[in-house]
Amino acid sequence: MKTAAAENSIESTLPGGLRARFMSDFAELVKARLTLLVLLTTAVGFYLGADAPADYVALFHVVFGTAAAAAGAAALNQWWEWKLDGLMQRTKTRPVPAGRMPPMEALAIGGALSIFGVIYLAIACNALTAVLAAITIAIYIFAYTPLKRASTANTIVGAIPGAIPPMIGWGAARGTIEAGAWSLFAILLLWQLPHFFAIAWMYRDDYSRAGFRMISSDDSSGERSASQSVFFCILLLIIAGLPAFLGIVSWVYLVIELVLGGVFIAVAMRFLKTRTAGAARLLFITSIAYLPLLLGALVLTKS
Repeated sequence: MKTAAAENSIESTLPGGLRARFMSDFAELVKARLTLLVLLTTAVGFYLGADAPADYVALFHVVFGTAAAAAGAAALNQWWEWKLDGLMQRTKTRPVPAGRMPPMEALAIGGALSIFGVIYLAIACNALTAVLAAITIAIYIFAYTPLKRASTANTIVGAIPGAIPPMIGWGAARGTIEAGAWSLFAILLLWQLPHFFAIAWMYRDDYSRAGFRMISSDDSSGERSASQSVFFCILLLIIAGLPAFLGIVSWVYLVIELVLGGVFIAVAMRFLKTRTAGAARLLFITSIAYLPLLLGALVLTKS
């Protein structure tokens, strides 16, 4: 009689099992969850920039093209860093460092998706969206990725490509970049900093093993990471109110934003006070909850 382990082993060699394994590895290679966040912010940027009624065909085009570009950039990042990923506990099981996918395959997938995404946006949307997508990929791969081993400034540089997607959506809706788009860029840029500071401090030993220079690398006490988190949460509270002052959304949004920002600051201050792994994790979780709630408020209160 076959054991359960043997049956699972046999099943994994079947075509269906292989397909499932490839799809799982592909999703991890393109950082599917991060890509979904990119799609969400792109869609919100489009919706806020569009005149009523929104053109949902155009929305599909910009989301689809941006998804391909974002997935390609993520794959190229993992191809570039696969040896370093193998040194860290949190990334060593990724498909390339774990040996489930050859590095050249990851490079081919990343390159193909990146090029396809930019070309698709140029054809289906406009040149502005294609240029913004290309800039996003270039900064992420050629600035942020190598800078991770050279300077602690990598976090702020890496936040730039993460903040461009709503501008891509806005550019697809209006064909130009205006103050409203820049306000969304600023919100996404500032939100990422406490989010990443919390991650970097929780995994500071892992990052150090790979030679990545984060502000948490020599911050065993957590004071620097926590104080920076508080500072940027306060700055985010101020900047996140801009859409209301620009007339993009109603004043109801401002009330919601102040409540969400206040909670974010309180959690960051708790991290500063206790400087424990639990407090850092709570800040990380709060950041994850904050963004979709804020984006939802923007959509629901659009003027």
